[in-house]
Amino acid sequence: MIKLLIKKFIPNFDDTDNTLVREKYGVLSGTLGIVCNLLLFIVKIIIGIIMNSIAIISDAFNSLSDTASSIVTVISSKLSNKEADKEHPFGHGRIEYVASLVVSFMIMLFGFELLTTSIGKLLVPNEVVYNRILLIILVLTVIVKLWMFSYNKYMGKLINSNVLKATATDSLNDVLTTAIVILSVVLGKFVTLPVDAIAGIFVACFILFAGIRLFREIVGLILGAPPDEEVVNNIKDTLLSNDHIIGIHDLIVHEYGPGTIMATVHAEVSDDENIVDIHNIIDEMEREVLKDHGIMLVIHIDPLAIHSEEVRGLWKYTKNMIKEFDSRLTAHDFRVNEIDGKLDIKFDLVVPVDIEDKEKLVSDIKEKLCSKDDRIEVTVDVDNAY
Repeated sequence: MIKLLIKKFIPNFDDTDNTLVREKYGVLSGTLGIVCNLLLFIVKIIIGIIMNSIAIISDAFNSLSDTASSIVTVISSKLSNKEADKEHPFGHGRIEYVASLVVSFMIMLFGFELLTTSIGKLLVPNEVVYNRILLIILVLTVIVKLWMFSYNKYMGKLINSNVLKATATDSLNDVLTTAIVILSVVLGKFVTLPVDAIAGIFVACFILFAGIRLFREIVGLILGAPPDEEVVNNIKDTLLSNDHIIGIHDLIVHEYGPGTIMATVHAEVSDDENIVDIHNIIDEMEREVLKDHGIMLVIHIDPLAIHSEEVRGLWKYTKNMIKEFDSRLTAHDFRVNEIDGKLDIKFDLVVPVDIEDKEKLVSDIKEKLCSKDDRIEVTVDVDNAY
């Protein structure tokens, strides 16, 4: 069925590298999510009221919160391709963060209210009205959620969208939640324990923690979360595929909402390269990254003196030596100047943020490097791992 909907509502649906086509996939997923989740909310809230089940009512509001998330998906998909203007030179993609924050507060409010109500039902249990037909209808809502999982997973894989893949996972979690609710209603017919209230507390906590998780994710993006590993690897692979680029470092990625990513990076090249030729190569690499990955990249050139046998040996030794202290350590901007018979070595050391005593680490590295040759003097600048 989803393939028929894709063909009907997405022109050129097979051109998944096209940003407009990708936008339409996101809009289709979000629209289906709004319709399905709103329908599930209406069905579940009616069943919950008729059967007097706080667990089913809680599950209904879980579907309502998913409706709000689907609205954010549609908004972000539409705004990711909206052109920048004078007031917003980087586009409008970050409005998704604002909308997501509002949604997270709504979800947390739903969760808290349902939690307090469920605890009240636990203290003062109420009788659930068992209705087999309504229970069968509730089972059918699980099938709807399974279909939502299926089409989000399919489209997420088709356009390689982390958002749609995450939505698919969320739909699968909802299947489990509704299954537990149905089980609690059935068990309530045979046991005296207030299983309906217990299931209501479970669902309320599930909703509450989902809101907290969304809030933390969005705040992390606003404060400046680390870039996606796939984005970093795409940039690295593209740049290092060029024979003139020896290495890269200081890669910093800024995201201005979905589809708007800017980055800066330092590219190491041999210092005997022709400056005009290497400039043209760097320009071409920037265009290639933009074309292949949609990332606006600015590349800074760092020349390395790799033609000297002695410098190459010292550089190789230094890279291997710092790994002995911590395998995550990297170095760049390696310079060697011979002054008055001394070898003045300078380089930048990239240290993970969780290493506390950076001064001692640098001191130990300098001491070991100096012990290799009496002529060596070392200057080390510490860099953060972005």
